[in-house]
Amino acid sequence: MHELSIVLSVVDAAAQVAQENQAERIDAIELEIGALSGVELDALEFAWSEGIKRSILAQAEKKFTFIPGKAECSDCGLSFPVTTLYDPCPICNSYFIQVTEGRELKIKSITLEAV
Repeated sequence: MHELSIVLSVVDAAAQVAQENQAERIDAIELEIGALSGVELDALEFAWSEGIKRSILAQAEKKFTFIPGKAECSDCGLSFPVTTLYDPCPICNSYFIQVTEGRELKIKSITLEAV
């Protein structure tokens, strides 16, 4: 379950941001998670509840923003939604595609409470 290691990395990053900004606590955090990132949302939710205990994120409001997959066909140029990394182009059936959205896994924002 790599979701727990993701949560622990987010906790570390948030603690560093709070320390750099001399914040007393973190009020909210927002993560962007792509459909093609390999993260299981149910597993992340479970790992989140366990991973933030006794951390600076314990009382923070969390928001997970889901980013659907999107790709562009290298042969015909069509931009289209994808659910896997191996979806073919729906127009020309080419597998030469470039994923343009959906691989994200990042902290979008952190709301701090100053000292």
